[in-house]
Amino acid sequence: MDYEFRRDLTGQVVVIFSMGHEALGHWLNEEIKGDLSLLDEIETAAETLKGNENQWSRVGHEYTLWMDGEEVMVRANQLDFSGDEIEEGMSYYDEESLSLCGLEDFLQVLTAYRRFSLYNN
Repeated sequence: MDYEFRRDLTGQVVVIFSMGHEALGHWLNEEIKGDLSLLDEIETAAETLKGNENQWSRVGHEYTLWMDGEEVMVRANQLDFSGDEIEEGMSYYDEESLSLCGLEDFLQVLTAYRRFSLYNN
């Protein structure tokens, strides 16, 4: 999982992830938007999940974050429609709408995001 941090013209942190993990970047860009207090909440929840079978989720405006003690899933809320809504022979592109990764890798991304946000102005 490769990613790169940048700043846009307004100074906002923008994250770009490699193929297969694009939704993680979209989630950070759309739901976190530099709000480091949300990272605190998520990191605290992740610590409580380690070593047990509990789950935790946070529904955002565009994306939902779901975690358990081993895995993280980021999923676009727009994926909540049933297959009947798609015309026969058609499919939808969801590569950028769903990402999975390990909990430890995800926490490393959050740490890097925080570090970049605080120290790379």
